[in-house]
Amino acid sequence: MSQIEFESVKLIAKANVYHGGKVISYAFYLPDGSRKTAGIIFPGEYEFGTGDREIMEVTGGALTVLLPGKGEWETFAPGTSFGIPANSAFKCKSDEVSEYVCSYIK
Repeated sequence: MSQIEFESVKLIAKANVYHGGKVISYAFYLPDGSRKTAGIIFPGEYEFGTGDREIMEVTGGALTVLLPGKGEWETFAPGTSFGIPANSAFKCKSDEVSEYVCSYIK
C-alpha cells in the first residue's frame, strides 16, 4: 500500500457517496486552498464525469481505467497515478477494494 500524508488540512466530514455506496470519498483542502478527495472503491465497474482536470493517485488495491479518447483499459497499481481532462468522463473498475487520492486542477 502506498501512503500519502498531508498536513494542516481542513477535512469536510460529510462523505461523498456514489454508485449505491460502492464509491465513497471525503473532501479536504490544503492550506493553499487546493481541493483533494481521498476515497475507497469497492469491486465493480463505474463511470465518472469531471468538472476540473483531475489527477488520481492509487494508494491501495488497483484500478483499471478507460480514459477519454483511449481504446484500451490500463491498470494502475499503488504509487501510480493518471490524469483525466476537465469536462470529460472516464470509466474505472476494480476486482478488489481500492483506495485513491484525487487532486482537482483548476
